[in-house]
Amino acid sequence: MRARPRILAALALGACSAPAPTGDAVRITIPRGAPLSAVAETLYVHRIIDSPRWFRFYATLVRRDRAIQAGIYDFHQHRPAAEVLRALVSGRAAYQRLVLPEGLMLAEVAAEVARQLDVPAESVLAAARDSAMVAQVAPGAASLEGYLYPSTYFVPIPPSARAAVVQMVREFADRWDPAWTARLDTLGMTRHAIVTLASIIEGEVRHDRDRPYVASVYHNRLRAGWRLQADPTVIYALGRRRRLYERDYLFSSPYNTYLIEGLPPGPIGQPSAASLAAALYPAATDFFFLVAQEDGHHIFSRTLREHTAAVARVHAERNGGP
Repeated sequence: MRARPRILAALALGACSAPAPTGDAVRITIPRGAPLSAVAETLYVHRIIDSPRWFRFYATLVRRDRAIQAGIYDFHQHRPAAEVLRALVSGRAAYQRLVLPEGLMLAEVAAEVARQLDVPAESVLAAARDSAMVAQVAPGAASLEGYLYPSTYFVPIPPSARAAVVQMVREFADRWDPAWTARLDTLGMTRHAIVTLASIIEGEVRHDRDRPYVASVYHNRLRAGWRLQADPTVIYALGRRRRLYERDYLFSSPYNTYLIEGLPPGPIGQPSAASLAAALYPAATDFFFLVAQEDGHHIFSRTLREHTAAVARVHAERNGGP
């Protein structure tokens, strides 16, 4: 009765002995319901395995001949039967890389997903506005703006807009520290409000060390009943990134914080965990003003007089003055 385990162990050892993979991977498709013989032949034709007969024998012997999953797979050539079978049984299908930087607006996320995964941007927008999913993540919101976490993803091939959006939302949930929920009560703010504030911080900050101080300016303004007057909200209201002119600050929109009181109706982009943490735990300051320098670092001020001087200094630097 002990002979079979020894035979299996010996066969597995033989099936696993192969040189390290070299060269580019080969992509194959295993159709749903494909018989073992067809799977073995496909692997052999693409030189992934060296013997279809041995592959069929091994898969049957270890009782995995009916466990192979359909999908698109990437394999290097001349691989051991055990290694290939393991991937086919586990469903470890091929993936496509998707990289989303911080701070992108929903339309920009859709454009990036479309460019990198070759899916329609309209499908991404539709998935991000799906009422059932939005209700689960951000009740009352119009879309998943702010909850599509910026990160690097590996989306199964063939990619779909919905699958990509679901991955982003799950990543947001994974990044949300449970301690942050208790912090919301301390601040007297909802999660949606914090995500909205974090997205504004993300849009304003270029250097990490400024993040908690930018957050403190906005918190101080909110507590004092001042308008946030955050340039990133004007850009979001306009719907595209460009240099702002004086007339832009008068653009009528519920997102233009130069015209509205408090926070806009929702996030203006996808914040990172660092911006979420800054929104929840701002630096303790009495700063009410900020202005960005050419290198992206900010000058923070307590009074309008200090701020006016800081703005004049920044303008002088930009115009080549002393």
